[in-house]
Amino acid sequence: MNKSSLPPDDLPPVRATLLDEIFYRQLEEATCQRFYQVCGPITRVLLSNCHWYFKTNAGLLTLVIICYDIESYWHLANAIPHLVKRLKQFSNNAKIHICPPPDKGKPWEMEVDEISDDESDDEDFQSR
Repeated sequence: MNKSSLPPDDLPPVRATLLDEIFYRQLEEATCQRFYQVCGPITRVLLSNCHWYFKTNAGLLTLVIICYDIESYWHLANAIPHLVKRLKQFSNNAKIHICPPPDKGKPWEMEVDEISDDESDDEDFQSR
């Protein structure tokens, strides 16, 4: 491992400070608000039937969705292309983590670059 030639004061901190944690939390909350605003009405209804939030870890933005019933889970699973399209507006380095209802399967996740833009039709055009 290479040692830096910079003095210790010029190196990034080894651990996140309390202020860093506060800034990350504010970023996550603002991202939630803006993400919800850019979603279409169908996606908003799907999200409102679940618990969802964003978290950041090492520069990776993760949309976490916790489904309370199997019907919401299946509808969200079918809406993944729409979620990915909206999520790409915020970061190309992001992933979606979906948790099914308890005892109904295992949580799974996918990175947004796993789905091409061609697969994610706009839901507003489908409803016309």
